[in-house]
Amino acid sequence: MNDVKVSVIMPVYNVENYVGRAIESIQNQTLTDWEFFAVDDGTPDNSGKICDEYAAKDPRIKVIHKDNGGAPSARNVAIDKAVGKYMYFMDSDDWAEKTMLQDMVDLAEKNDLQLVVSGYYIDTYYSDTEKFTQEQVYKDKIYKTQAEFRADAHNLFDRNLLYTPWNKLFSGDYIRDNKLYFPQTFWDDFPFNLSVVRDVERVGVTSKKYYHFIRQRAESETAKYRSDMYEKREEENEWMRELYEHWGIMTPEIEEFLSRRYIERIVGCVENVTNKNCTLSAGEKKAHIRKRINDPKARAAVSAAVPKSKYMKLMLIPIKMKSTALTYLEGKVISSVKSGNTKLFAKLKAGR
Repeated sequence: MNDVKVSVIMPVYNVENYVGRAIESIQNQTLTDWEFFAVDDGTPDNSGKICDEYAAKDPRIKVIHKDNGGAPSARNVAIDKAVGKYMYFMDSDDWAEKTMLQDMVDLAEKNDLQLVVSGYYIDTYYSDTEKFTQEQVYKDKIYKTQAEFRADAHNLFDRNLLYTPWNKLFSGDYIRDNKLYFPQTFWDDFPFNLSVVRDVERVGVTSKKYYHFIRQRAESETAKYRSDMYEKREEENEWMRELYEHWGIMTPEIEEFLSRRYIERIVGCVENVTNKNCTLSAGEKKAHIRKRINDPKARAAVSAAVPKSKYMKLMLIPIKMKSTALTYLEGKVISSVKSGNTKLFAKLKAGR
């Protein structure tokens, strides 16, 4: 008889200074009947060796060494080996509060849930010891029907609670029966979560916060310039709209949320192209911005969006004006603050 309650799955790559803390945060959980898959994705540093050292002392930890294939492939290898009643995914540079697994399992079993969603912390470090902590949270709620969850899902998306896997506990059978895997793409978390919520029926939310997402490591994927940022954001927007088409619901409130979400990410794309690591010339950057802010989807979104903060209202003014020069300047300012004043940027982003 299987006595593993939770299969914890963690890809490991280039995190030798952080992976020990991640592993120990699971070892310190009040729930003890778990298995832990640490998947060494061909890391060039000592991360894999560190995982082996922990596994040698704790038989619940299982290390898989594989050639580099990216975080999606690492997670998928472990999904096929996991036997837990539930699955939990974490990143190897983050950590979790000690009651996380027990509390989420208790909520799932009390209400026969396929998916548990919790709050979490974003810890943005602006020095080795100083940080700004943002809380992402929604009210306690057990959705009685699939329709009730779908009607309220935009509020969870709007609080950034449905994009990532590490603030969730998943039914193992739901993952296995539906053959759900992480797609081999950058930012694989989002499409995986969309595949989970697409037809899920029994969902619960807890307002408790457990997971600490660490932001602003210099080598973190979230801090890099990406040449395909706009294309990825367009793809995400299509995924979101397709989800709501599949669900067959669209209200003015949901349309406003989708529009605001889209135009906020266009602002992010502007910042990305003005990033100091972007090799385009100033003229090429402005041409890129001109094309994006005049796109029909952007025009429709900026008209429908209702910004929630003075900061975001200010950010949208140049786009509403169709001013390439002002939008370019805005991107330069945001990029400068992001790289030169992490503390201020974190606070502005949290308040948007």
